[in-house]
Amino acid sequence: MKITKFPREQREHVINQVQLYFQDERGEELGRLAAEQMLDFFVKTLGPVVYNQAVEDCRKLMLERMSALEDDFYTLEQPLAQHRRSGL
Repeated sequence: MKITKFPREQREHVINQVQLYFQDERGEELGRLAAEQMLDFFVKTLGPVVYNQAVEDCRKLMLERMSALEDDFYTLEQPLAQHRRSGL
């Protein structure tokens, strides 16, 4: 899955956050275009890494929950009556 576009409000918020970071942490004023380009670079570069890690985390969680659900099903089973055969 490829992220091609953020909703406008979300994109605006992140661009503002990038500009604030540069101002607060580096004392540099970053223009809007530069902040947009930086956002695009990080989305392209880091997006797949973060996405793949999220998928892996979800996969592990799902497997854990499926295992717990399987255990729950075993606890629901009724014991079978033992029949004795006479003469054996």
